[in-house]
This record gives sequence, structure tokens and C-alpha cells, in this order.
Amino acid sequence: MLGRFLEISVHAPDVAESLAFYESLGFVQAVAGDVWSHPYAVITDGRLFLGLHQYRFPSPALTWVHPELADRLPLLRELGIEFEFERLGADVFNEVGFLDPHGQMVALLEARTYSPPDLPPAQTSACGDFAEYALPVRQFEPGRQFWEALGFVSLDAGDSPFPRLTLTSDHLNIGLYRTRSIKGPSLVFEGQQMGQRIADLRDRGLAISDDLPDGLDDAHNGSLAAPEGTRLLLLDAAGL
Repeated sequence: MLGRFLEISVHAPDVAESLAFYESLGFVQAVAGDVWSHPYAVITDGRLFLGLHQYRFPSPALTWVHPELADRLPLLRELGIEFEFERLGADVFNEVGFLDPHGQMVALLEARTYSPPDLPPAQTSACGDFAEYALPVRQFEPGRQFWEALGFVSLDAGDSPFPRLTLTSDHLNIGLYRTRSIKGPSLVFEGQQMGQRIADLRDRGLAISDDLPDGLDDAHNGSLAAPEGTRLLLLDAAGL
């Protein structure tokens, strides 16, 4: 329905600073094209593709590519989707955007904006494995219905250590977190021995916060803020 997932797009006022931060964690840079007139870079660990845009926009946005974008819009409108913006025409780079029930921006582009690097299957970052994009919600059902209509499949993870619902697709998982302790969207990384990973990051001078979802202890879990404000949740897979 949406096309092929491209990236999680974030506003990065200083692209070079954000790029250096992620590269210090083991992410690598993709080769960006010249579609955008603003400074733009893409980093990846082989699972997560994060687009760093100096241009200001509703950030973060979940971005897909659909080559025949204009032909896709009637099908989306039939689902009740109302577009926040539409830039369509023969002389522009076609893109549209709309919101999910929780206010999450979703963007669709007509073409790719970077070339992914050739990484080994075992590639991982110092943060562990990228697991999902987390959204704090009050109720699961509006998000479940919305994303399932777009082709996602729900996997109910239950109430431990906090109520959450994962919606999965080929290239992106979206986690709906029913907890007030997460104030905004987060990138969730999981791994065994996460406590040791966190200790290693602290030894390198990175500021690990204990601002965590309810029910998680700060001995084995942590939170890390990127220069542009993106929040990275580092969760111990053994405790989930």
C-alpha cells in the first residue's frame, strides 16, 4: 500500500554534528543523491536508515517510496486519509504527507534519495540491534486499525514490562507504547548484555539517561539523545 520503506527522516540543524555522533556508534553513511537542495545525509546499521535533513519539517517522519505516487493517492483517500501536504507535478519532486491517529507524520516520495551501502548481515552498532520505532499512545486500537489498513500486522506483546503493541512490516516495526514516561517518538534498540553496552558507552563519555519507560531498571537499560534531539532507547532483550 505505502510502497518500499525508505528512512526515518529527522530534522538535524547541524547535519555534520549528527552524522559524527552516529558514526561514533558504528553506523555508516549511505551515498545520498542530489534530490534535496538542503544538506542531507543518511546513516544506517543495516536495519535502521535514518535521514538527517537540515531542512525544517514535521520531524520525525516515516518515509516510504512509491514510483507511481499520484496513482496511489485515490486508494489512500478511500481509507479516509487526509493529506497534510501534496507536492505533485511534472516539474517537481513528487511527495505527499499525512498523519496517523497519534500525530505521527508519514511521507511518501516518488523516488529514492540515497543508495544503501553493502553491509555484512552481522553488521550492528554499539547500541545493539534496531528493533522498532516507538510511539507513546493512550490507546492501541486507533493505531492498530490505521496501520493494519496500510498493510502492517499487529503482534501483541502484552503488558510486561509495560503495555505495548508492535506492528510489523517487511522493513519497519512500529511499537505503540502505552506509557506516560515516553514523551515522544524513540528509536528502540535491543540486545543481550545491554548493561555492558551501556557501561561501554559511558566509558566513552556518552551521557546515558535513566529516563526510561515504566518497569525498566537503569542497570540494564538506558536512553541516549542524539545532537538533533532524536531519542535512542537501549533495552536489554532478556528483560522484555
